[in-house]
Amino acid sequence: MKAPPGGVLDRLAGAPISWGVCEVPGWGIMLPRDRVLSEMHQLGLKASELGALGYLGDDPGQIRALLSSFSLGAVGGFVPVALHDPRVRQQAERDAGRAARLLSGAGGTFFVTAAVVDAEWSAPFELDGRQWDDFAAGLSMVDRVCAAHGLTQVLHPHVGTLVERAQHVHEVLRRSGVQFCLDTGHFSIGGTDPVRFAADHADRVGLVHLKDVKMSLAPAVRDHQATLLEATRSGLFQALGRGDVDIAGVVGALEQRGYDGWYVLEQDTTIARPIEGSGAGPVDPAADVKASIDYLQGVTTGEVGRS
Repeated sequence: MKAPPGGVLDRLAGAPISWGVCEVPGWGIMLPRDRVLSEMHQLGLKASELGALGYLGDDPGQIRALLSSFSLGAVGGFVPVALHDPRVRQQAERDAGRAARLLSGAGGTFFVTAAVVDAEWSAPFELDGRQWDDFAAGLSMVDRVCAAHGLTQVLHPHVGTLVERAQHVHEVLRRSGVQFCLDTGHFSIGGTDPVRFAADHADRVGLVHLKDVKMSLAPAVRDHQATLLEATRSGLFQALGRGDVDIAGVVGALEQRGYDGWYVLEQDTTIARPIEGSGAGPVDPAADVKASIDYLQGVTTGEVGRS
């Protein structure tokens, strides 16, 4: 689903991980999908990413129908792919093709690429020049797969992948014309200023993930001294406006440069214990998402200053 015309709030989507839904083993409790989608709708979100593989089902038509029953469209989904190693290129292409068929069939627009080392998310390492050439060729392969299914690939710089730090982002900008998923949290953790990126490379931004970060916890994650899960449990990600990322500055820079795509509220959340109803327990995902929406409302009305 392409973003509808209108302002920021008209183009605001959700992500199941804001409700604790994540495929990482041991991440936490996954809330029922009907509850998650119902709360997205009640909060006024227009669409959703698909979340963890299988969470919304495995049949594209059924996923589309499920989302439609809550008046939601599909933005796309997060796809880990190994792109740097030509020895596994054929398998990567098959994996990308399967994911693309699911995303397209469900009504999605974006194939969000995470450049993993392998399917086990092994520790990342620095690529040499030849490996960067192979990586760029891998991105081109995914672009071709996406084009065949009516999708747009957006590369997601992400902690724990081969593109996580500022120098990696610069290398991709130099070697490839791929579009980016500007994730304000992961960009910031990796040392890329998301406001500057939005100002300088708005034409390369295909999708935006909005998350705020308590930056005092970021160095341990960036240096792989703490896992993303450990840091998330410690409060790494905050409702918009409660952390240290200049979210208003990012949105302002993009809007001024004509960005008209989706903004996805994607605040990684973990749920350790069952919660029975809205407002129950120590974690209330819907309340955090509502706080972020209220913050964005202030941004769009000028009540929250922009850099």
